Amino acid sequence: MPASKAENIRNIVLLGHGGSGKTTLGEAMLHETKVTSRLGSVDDGTSHLDHTDIEKDRKHSVDPAMAFFDHAAATINIIDAPGYPDFIGGAISASGGADIAVIVISAPAGLEVNTRRMFKLAQANKMPIALIANKIDAENVDIERLVGQITETFGQACKPMNLPANGNTSVIDCFANDTGNSDLGNVADAHTELIENIVEADEELMEAYLGGEELTAAQLAAAMSKAMVEGTVVPILFTSAKSDIGVRDALDAITKYFPSPANCTRRPVMAGEDEEADEVEVSTDPAKPLIAQAFKVTTDPFVGKLAWIRILQGTVTPESTYYLGDAKKTAKVGHLYKILGKESKDVKSAVAGDIIALAKVEEITPGAVLHADQGEMYCSIPAAPTPMFSLAVTPKKRGDEQKISEALTKLSQEDPTFGYARDNQTHETVISGIGDLHLRILLTKMKERFDLEVETKPPKIPYKETITGKADGHHRHKKQTGGSGQFGEVYLRVEPMERGEGFEFVNDLFGESIPRQYLPAIEKGVRDVLVHGAVAGYPMQDIRVSVYDGKHHPVDSKEVAFRAAGKWAFIDAVKKAKPAILEPIVDMEISVPADFMGDIASDLSGRRGRIIGQDMLPGNQVVVKAQAPLSEVMQYNSQLRSVTGGQGSYTMELSHYEPVPGNVQQQLVAAMEKEKEEDK
Repeated sequence: MPASKAENIRNIVLLGHGGSGKTTLGEAMLHETKVTSRLGSVDDGTSHLDHTDIEKDRKHSVDPAMAFFDHAAATINIIDAPGYPDFIGGAISASGGADIAVIVISAPAGLEVNTRRMFKLAQANKMPIALIANKIDAENVDIERLVGQITETFGQACKPMNLPANGNTSVIDCFANDTGNSDLGNVADAHTELIENIVEADEELMEAYLGGEELTAAQLAAAMSKAMVEGTVVPILFTSAKSDIGVRDALDAITKYFPSPANCTRRPVMAGEDEEADEVEVSTDPAKPLIAQAFKVTTDPFVGKLAWIRILQGTVTPESTYYLGDAKKTAKVGHLYKILGKESKDVKSAVAGDIIALAKVEEITPGAVLHADQGEMYCSIPAAPTPMFSLAVTPKKRGDEQKISEALTKLSQEDPTFGYARDNQTHETVISGIGDLHLRILLTKMKERFDLEVETKPPKIPYKETITGKADGHHRHKKQTGGSGQFGEVYLRVEPMERGEGFEFVNDLFGESIPRQYLPAIEKGVRDVLVHGAVAGYPMQDIRVSVYDGKHHPVDSKEVAFRAAGKWAFIDAVKKAKPAILEPIVDMEISVPADFMGDIASDLSGRRGRIIGQDMLPGNQVVVKAQAPLSEVMQYNSQLRSVTGGQGSYTMELSHYEPVPGNVQQQLVAAMEKEKEEDK
């Protein structure tokens, strides 16, 4: 049964590194609460959360999955997010709908690269955070070392809420208990440390505690929720999901002590997207007018497109109507669902704080705000990294171009880290994602869902051309074929402009050596070259062209003649003006264990990269800040994986353009000449 008020709802997203056991923990929660009759398994393909054919085949999550269950008078919505770095888009989408980030850590593996990244993601979204150390009964687990690693990396706010006991085969509560022993020592000491962190979030409670007053269980429960919201406590819980150790204890902690939607801070809803828009007052009162936000869209094989909706205010029923953005007409909700793995459960109503799904909603996209009152409303969603790993795609079957565009549009709506574009410079359809695995999975989805197959190849690098010096150019265009001919003569001068300034065409003519009506034709001729290049076939930029002299004929001069004269005079000038090919330079941030710093520096140097800084992080991690030519790091994800054994991650964004070295320019010019020869 859906909850009747926000205070009885908990919305959690399971985050962490791939292989930490997030999905298995979600399955254990479903089994513990009797939603499922047997414990679903990722390994044998019976998981309710990893339910797609791709996930069953690969044995790990590719997309977020949602489920819900009741426990101790509360409804808990869980979103199981993918853990591998290539699928961070799913984790970002899932975080937009949840209140609490539960970061699952593999006890035997310790803090892995995506564990740290997910913690940073949750912090950036200002979410209360809890840590669950899973697989505590595995061989060679050092819990004391793990807790030390956690506090060193994530801070002293991280405190155990329960502790392993009896050789990691059970757990003992150190929040409600202040007596007993655990595998990590005295429970009383852990209890005291936790309580001291909790009362930091409440001044009155702190005074009472320091004054020697005994705090009640109800006071501590309320304070715990507030402390998580304030960030003074990041509780650590211990489980082994496969062995059913600590799962019920984790569920009890979530329902008793974790904050509800009524207590959590969410992104403000604004009356428009501009900076001066007023904030809209939002409360979790179920009686107030509906305000809700879509945070993810998916495609269900039976229902069609589904929009996952977080209700921020009010109540939703099948009869509810809503405005979308600044639309003038309302839409009707119709069916509303609760999602349980691959199943869609019909519900009759849902209140503020809950998460539902709406079907047949082609117009709803991630981030869209649904509202009962007319007038534009806007609410931001978590920012996604720029997808920088790209492939050029062409359909295997002729006539599939339009179908591919439609399929790519749908896939890009489902994943904030996937994009596509038609590159006007290279005339290629280019898809972009986080890495090679990410794009291979998306192309598999395209084949399975849309019956579309494509051929792929690395995309062309978007080089540009410019000049580095001043020069004059001249061309006389003369053509006589009987009757009136063609005549136009142009003298012009070129000079470089500051990087990024584009193009400027200047009239420096004196007198009527060239009639004014032919100047637009000369500029068209120059722009013809700007588009197709004068050196190696790449677009030109940052050039000023000044026409200062020429000749015309009263009968034979025509626009076509001056267009040709302008084009060849410009090419003549460019060849004398020390032309240069510009290449895109990207900013990179590479996160690796410090032991690999030397290998990373050496590899970047071999790729014409330069390190511009580095930051040491807790847990023997280092962030290397560097710049490198895009052409050298297009496939960097595979190299980084090879160098670090999969322990590294990186981000990449366009910074600026720089001239390529002379030997590279010669290679590019030679490649263009070869293409011309092959086209003849």
